Amino acid sequence: MTTEYTRAAGSDDAFTLCLNPQAAKDKPWTADQDAILSDAGLTAARATISGWPGYAPTPLLGLPELAVGLGIAQLCYKDEGGRFGLGSFKALGGAYAVARLLQAELSKTLGREVSMEEVTSVAYPDEAAQITVCCATDGNHGRSVAWGAQNFGCGCVIFIHATVSEARKDAIAAYGAEVRRCAGNYDDSVREAQETASAEGWFVVSDTSYEGYMDVPRDVMQGYEVMAAEAFDTLDVPPTHIFLQTGVGGMAAAVTAQAVRRWGAGRPLIVLCDPDQSACYLETIRAGRPVAVEGDLDTLMAGLACGEVSALAWEILKDHADAVIALTDAAAVAAMRRLARPEGNDPAIVAGESAVAGLAGLTAIADDDELRAVLGLGHDARVLLFGTEGDTDAALYEELVGLSGDAVRGAA
Repeated sequence: MTTEYTRAAGSDDAFTLCLNPQAAKDKPWTADQDAILSDAGLTAARATISGWPGYAPTPLLGLPELAVGLGIAQLCYKDEGGRFGLGSFKALGGAYAVARLLQAELSKTLGREVSMEEVTSVAYPDEAAQITVCCATDGNHGRSVAWGAQNFGCGCVIFIHATVSEARKDAIAAYGAEVRRCAGNYDDSVREAQETASAEGWFVVSDTSYEGYMDVPRDVMQGYEVMAAEAFDTLDVPPTHIFLQTGVGGMAAAVTAQAVRRWGAGRPLIVLCDPDQSACYLETIRAGRPVAVEGDLDTLMAGLACGEVSALAWEILKDHADAVIALTDAAAVAAMRRLARPEGNDPAIVAGESAVAGLAGLTAIADDDELRAVLGLGHDARVLLFGTEGDTDAALYEELVGLSGDAVRGAA
């Protein structure tokens, strides 16, 4: 049985918090989990990604004024808005998985082990051009896959669903990919991408995993873990809490995996943050097993509009994610505005609508004395957030915040 708390049903600041009875800080990191994300895998991903032109760790920003307002000791925000010029952390996952896939396929074609350096330098352009990668996306993952395909010399087709904005579509096409719009929601576009790839002999590079499709999403998640390692390396002491937006859960699982392997039972409390219109982790933790959420999944938090959890992510999060909170779109918009117009000397931050569920979740808990006690969010708490995108849809960002991303950056 799960323990749940619901607040202000029907209002803009409504939320539901559900504790995960399967999770515990002293649960071990298992062999099955290490087969998904590992120290060796992280070392390989960091070595590859750090060698790409334009690589630099993204900043970990302190927000002391906001911390005071929330009644905690420290608040840090990992700002992924500048990652490789793509505007989000997704550059770490999709492009890395494209490189790994090309390495495997070129090795088969050439009959010898092809190095990662040969892949990223496009040493075999004719052979690479014969390979086509594809994926379904809400925007950012597709941009990363298209960017990787363009840089490493292969073909690329991206599938988007009915509600993905034209601006996000154009941003993907700018990297040379063919973009196809599908009927239905994100999960429908995942299925169409897989069916088309099977018919055409293409390779799916997805950030979600499902039965029979595990290897590539594992590489995507391993790329994401680079972001977590960068952040943790910067901290003098571990955080006490990490609030993580979900989607299919790949990013949340990657951060959680790094926290568990690095700190063991001393890891932070992990709180997952779902949009209430696509709360697949809320429903999954309620049931204790993966549960699909049906419907159009219509949330402003487009990058989190997923109805089915990733099987690989769930293998990690079922043991090590302590709670999940489902939040409204209005709470996300309020968090975007709060970061854009900071108090005191805090830096102004451009955070897209899919970047702020963690802050929205923290804010909801911080305003509730009972739930602060439930999650141990005391005045000595040190909280870490991952701002996973900037204004990847610039027009929507300006509409929601009332300022352009450039105006916010100019004020920073």
